[in-house]
Amino acid sequence: MVDTDRPWQAYYGANIRPVLDQATYRNIPDMIHSVAETYGKAKAFTCVLPNGMNGTLTFKQIDEMSDAMAVYLREIAGLSVGDRVAVQLPNCLGFPIAAFGILKAGCVLVNVNPMYTSEEMAKQFEDAEPHVLITIDMFADKVVEATRGHPIPNVIVTRVAEFFPAMPRGIVGLVQKYWDKVLKPIEVPHIRLPAALNAGREHIKNDRIEAEKYSQEVTLDDIAVLQYTGGTTGVAKGAMLTHGNLIMNMEQAMELLAGDMKKGEEVILTALPLYHIFAFTVNMLSFYWLGARNILIPNPRPLSNLKRAFENYKITWMSGVNTLFNGLNNEIWFRHSPPKHMKFAGAGGMALQAAVAERWREVAGCDVLQGYGLTETSPVLTFEPLGKAREGTIGIPVPSTEVACFDEHGQKLGIGEVGEIAARGPQIMKGYWKKPEETDNVMIDDWFLTGDIGVMDEDGYFRIVDRKKDMVVVSGFNVYPNDVEDVIATHPGVLEVAVIGVPDNSSGEAVKAFIVLSDKTLKQDDIRSFCKDHLTSYKVPKRVVFRDELPKSNVGKILRKDLRAEEMAQIAAE
Repeated sequence: MVDTDRPWQAYYGANIRPVLDQATYRNIPDMIHSVAETYGKAKAFTCVLPNGMNGTLTFKQIDEMSDAMAVYLREIAGLSVGDRVAVQLPNCLGFPIAAFGILKAGCVLVNVNPMYTSEEMAKQFEDAEPHVLITIDMFADKVVEATRGHPIPNVIVTRVAEFFPAMPRGIVGLVQKYWDKVLKPIEVPHIRLPAALNAGREHIKNDRIEAEKYSQEVTLDDIAVLQYTGGTTGVAKGAMLTHGNLIMNMEQAMELLAGDMKKGEEVILTALPLYHIFAFTVNMLSFYWLGARNILIPNPRPLSNLKRAFENYKITWMSGVNTLFNGLNNEIWFRHSPPKHMKFAGAGGMALQAAVAERWREVAGCDVLQGYGLTETSPVLTFEPLGKAREGTIGIPVPSTEVACFDEHGQKLGIGEVGEIAARGPQIMKGYWKKPEETDNVMIDDWFLTGDIGVMDEDGYFRIVDRKKDMVVVSGFNVYPNDVEDVIATHPGVLEVAVIGVPDNSSGEAVKAFIVLSDKTLKQDDIRSFCKDHLTSYKVPKRVVFRDELPKSNVGKILRKDLRAEEMAQIAAE
């Protein structure tokens, strides 16, 4: 239900429907197949490596391969509707095949960061209890340790150049194995992705099985994806996103962009990882629905890895975070030869700095539109309409969505009043996986509490005043202090630790650790080295400070807020 009393000027001025009809499709597999029938042999996904080598699959091929994947999961792996399948892949051609196949099988996709350590993987596997893991060969050596306590019966392994033409595929494999030496022995029993697809095809051929029969068992209310987030507490929680959540959010996002989007003609650059909910919903699902060609970048670092993609393809749209746009602004090759066909770019994941947006317009010749959302909201809640952007805001609510500010008593506030941002709409998650109490903590009736503090103006535009107090956003990735503190606290030379986020020119925010030592001989590099062995790189503290004591409340709780206040005062003094 949408509140008709709120201002709609921004919608009408941008020719946007404030309310959408019900979902166009009965589930995501229905959308995948329908789009494939429409665009057939058109190019759907192209994976581009830094050296320019690439592989491409058409809509028809993606549809056929994901059918084979679905049949393999149901008939050979023995899965049922609702069973979980973990996908731990970078951006590569195997990702849409795996994701679409899982959804066609009626199973639940569990997105896993491929850069996770075995410890981080184990925590997510323990909670999600996947029956199958689809992973990349470069990181498959971590699987044995990650599954020691919770074995995964079926492991499927692919490679970054899978489905490339034979010669470049072979060259990439040789370079990875003998030059880069990134391919280690895979000690866990597994099957290669092409072999799994062939096995699925044999069942389709011999047993006359059609993958469509599985998706007939799936409704809009069924869970499609378990997308993990730590929330404000740092406790890993799987947001249950349904087929209806994702389809509606896909259509909501595209409604705001419809004025300048042409079906079957767009080319989107995907440098953000598809396992991140922003790229998953917007880049992969939404632009697939548009019949766009998706240019996948397995690793955008260094930024020169994007050079061949910009040179060789007529990119019309890209998504990113502030640090990506800022970095490209400062790349000589990008400034000398900016994209000629780009209509605009979309920013999310972290605040877009005004100076970065202005510089981008000068260099790239198009706007960066900012959006806002969370994992729990599939993720898009607000977005700046084309031609109606307002500096310093996160835009207006997407269609069929109410966004409001609430006070500490759960009462809705009016225009210009500052409070906690809350939202309700068809994209709000079903709840947290196996954590009903955590779900209750973030819901007031059907309103989801974001934890961010904001304000709405008279035209319905929202602005973030403050954000979740403890979460740190490093280049668009959420870092939860509890995660980092838990690791540092296991070091035998550490007595106490507190972690906060501090401003950083290159990544928006950086992780800073304040530590009380029991072993006074330890150096900062000792702590950072220890963290690198147990945490994903963006979680490793960029700055480490040793203290004699940490600020505490009268009950002994370490006060991060006092450390933040000290940090801000120091910055102000400088």
